[in-house]
Amino acid sequence: MIFNQYEVGNFSVFCYLIGDEKAKEALFIDPAEDTDRLLSEAQSHGLRVKYIVNTHAHVDHIMGNAEMVKKTGAKIIIHGEDAPLLIRQPPELLVMFRAKPSPPADILVKDGDVIQIGKVELKVLHTPGHSPGGICLYTDGMVFTGDTLFVGSVGRTDFPGSSWEVMETSIRRKLYVLPGETLVYPGHNYGSTPSSTIQNEQRHNPFVRGRETAGSS
Repeated sequence: MIFNQYEVGNFSVFCYLIGDEKAKEALFIDPAEDTDRLLSEAQSHGLRVKYIVNTHAHVDHIMGNAEMVKKTGAKIIIHGEDAPLLIRQPPELLVMFRAKPSPPADILVKDGDVIQIGKVELKVLHTPGHSPGGICLYTDGMVFTGDTLFVGSVGRTDFPGSSWEVMETSIRRKLYVLPGETLVYPGHNYGSTPSSTIQNEQRHNPFVRGRETAGSS
């Protein structure tokens, strides 16, 4: 598997390239900006960009969609709960972020679905809270957590459709149940390091500590 992490644009967004060497296929997770640089990276590995996966539809994570679709023909994948927002961004936000509107989604996913690139499989974990259709992606001891879980922090819950209670439940029931050594790759470079582990976040994240105990509701 080919894997690279990139910090892109002016909002410390982490974008991820996932590829299969033999199939020569790839996807980008949240290609927010710097499209030419990202595509150059894919081309350096001889990869064809098949998918764009948005962990959620907030403008800072989708503002590179239009340019990447134009240059590659890649299909946009997002959870069904966030798909409407993808193409209904408030005009003032587009102006504020100097962002182009995203094309509509091509593929809608739900919890438990698998996104496949060659022989590389990413399992969709529906983790609402930051947004109704927020997702994380799990593969081979790695989890890409979007704006659900950061290094030492969590995503904001003061947006329309956000909920702290839902966010905490998502983290405890979908992320903190993963093996402790699972590497955490977040959606922004907001922490002291660019990645973490599930165990480290369970022990040290001041917002959500420990895994859910049996019998919790």
